[in-house]
Amino acid sequence: MINKNSTKEEVIAAVKKNGFALRFASGELMGDRDVVLEAAKQNGWALYYANVELQNDRAFMVEAVKQNGWALRFASEEFKNDREIVLAAVKQNGWALQPASNKLRADRGIVMEAVKQDGLALLYASKALKDDREVVLTAVRQCWYALNYASDELKSELKKEANND
Repeated sequence: MINKNSTKEEVIAAVKKNGFALRFASGELMGDRDVVLEAAKQNGWALYYANVELQNDRAFMVEAVKQNGWALRFASEEFKNDREIVLAAVKQNGWALQPASNKLRADRGIVMEAVKQDGLALLYASKALKDDREVVLTAVRQCWYALNYASDELKSELKKEANND
């Protein structure tokens, strides 16, 4: 168990096992890049306990989302609208599309990467992209259940095609 007096090495060992252990670290270690990245690698939700300075540091956030896409949940609105950060996040975890800005949820390249990683990320795509045949088929190839998130028009079209085969 770690506490406010634990060393950096002790905290890193703890967060490698459970990212949430970061919450017991000293304020100084909650702001240490190495410690927080290890915590984020184990559990992206651990960023909740990171110092605000790190949450608002672009270079740090790029690294954090590469390790765990869910770290995007704790990014600033600016970063949720940053194409590079969101792209890195969805490549690691397609569900990271959910906290992305509406603008990026409508970005075809971002959504394609998200559904390649997890087809169910189609749920968070813009309405227009839920009607994009290639996006939907990419999602369905990854997870058949993603068809449920396609537009009604495209679902009908695909079902008719399947019945004609």
